[in-house]
Amino acid sequence: MLLNEVLESNKEFVEEFDEVKLSHMPQKKLAIVACMDTRLTDGFLEQSMGINRGDAKIIKNAGNNVLDRDVIRSVAAAIFALGAEEVMLVGHHDCGMAGADPEKLKANMLKKGISPDEIAKIDISQWIGAIETEEANVIKGVEKIKNSPFIPADVPVHGLIMDPITGKIDVLVNGY
Repeated sequence: MLLNEVLESNKEFVEEFDEVKLSHMPQKKLAIVACMDTRLTDGFLEQSMGINRGDAKIIKNAGNNVLDRDVIRSVAAAIFALGAEEVMLVGHHDCGMAGADPEKLKANMLKKGISPDEIAKIDISQWIGAIETEEANVIKGVEKIKNSPFIPADVPVHGLIMDPITGKIDVLVNGY
């Protein structure tokens, strides 16, 4: 069972880990919105950006999408409650949300027992965060964050795109 593996790994981790007391405030005063892609885990995203534990608030979702109020709420919390002064929206090439097939998704939801009535209430493509291109998604997301009435105009919002194989980052939007 996966839960047992996780708990066993945690036990070993805690026994070997040297405790370090860190502030909950991001030391680099940075909030990052990124994709939940498995290739960006194990410190890959952070190492490619020079970010260490405690340096930034990292908000992840499918496709680093700024679809609803939740991402804006999290970015605003990072700014107003936790001291972030800059925001970086980081997309990546070969994103699973690019070209996501709404009909396949619907079929999988139905197969797993999700009510057809509930599915009918949503636009699946919009709801899941399907994107046309990774670059356009980053640029659009930066605009949504910058144009939110809850994000101060003096907070730089940058748009970056990453190669999930090499870690190379390119700037799509320089928020300065």
